[in-house]
Order: sequence, then C-alpha cells, then structure tokens
Amino acid sequence: QVQLVESGGGLVQAGGSLRLSCAASGRTFSRYAMAWFRQAPGKEREFVAGIRWSGGSTYYADSVKGRFTISRDDAKNTVYLQMNNLKPEDTAVYYCAADHYGLGSGSALTYEYWGQGTQVTVSS
Repeated sequence: QVQLVESGGGLVQAGGSLRLSCAASGRTFSRYAMAWFRQAPGKEREFVAGIRWSGGSTYYADSVKGRFTISRDDAKNTVYLQMNNLKPEDTAVYYCAADHYGLGSGSALTYEYWGQGTQVTVSS
C-alpha cells in the first residue's frame, strides 16, 4: 500500500511559478513510476508529466513542455513538479499517482495509487 500526499498548490499570477511536492509512504518508492495529472472543472483528468521508476526517463504533455519539470528524490520518497511560466489554463486540481515498475506513461489506468490532489489557481 502506498499513500500519496500532495502539497505546494496555491494562487499565483500568470507568468509565475509553483513547485508541487508529493510525499509517498512505504519503503519501495524507487520501484514506482510517478506522474502528475490534473483536472479542471468540467473537464476530464489529463496527464501532465511522468517519470519512470528507474528515474531515467521523463514524459510531458505537449501543453506543458518547456514550462514544467518533473523530478524525484528517492531518498526522500518525494516527487516534484516545478511549474514555470504558469498560464490561466493551468488552473486545476493536480494529482500525483504511482505505478509499480511503470514507465511513467500518460495512461491513468496504469496507476494504482493516487493522492487527494492540490489546487493550483493561476490568475490572469
């Protein structure tokens, strides 16, 4: 069982930055691919970024490439999402997810564990 707790959300002006953190319980964090998804009001949950369980490969949605960076610190059981040059369309609840021995791909169906989410609001 893995428990995920997100933090770091908040209100920021367009062009600003935020860093989200997701702390995981358990001793086998390094065996999980981690990803960030987001869901805006009235929209489906969408993939934002993922990182392979071995930490070597990262994946991004086209809408965030060049602005967001996913990283992980296995010693701290934590995955991060650095978000720069934020836009109003980035406003959503952001969720982290874990997939045992996964690749960090964009399919939500492959992720076994989910956090409860953190709100990110970008004002124009």
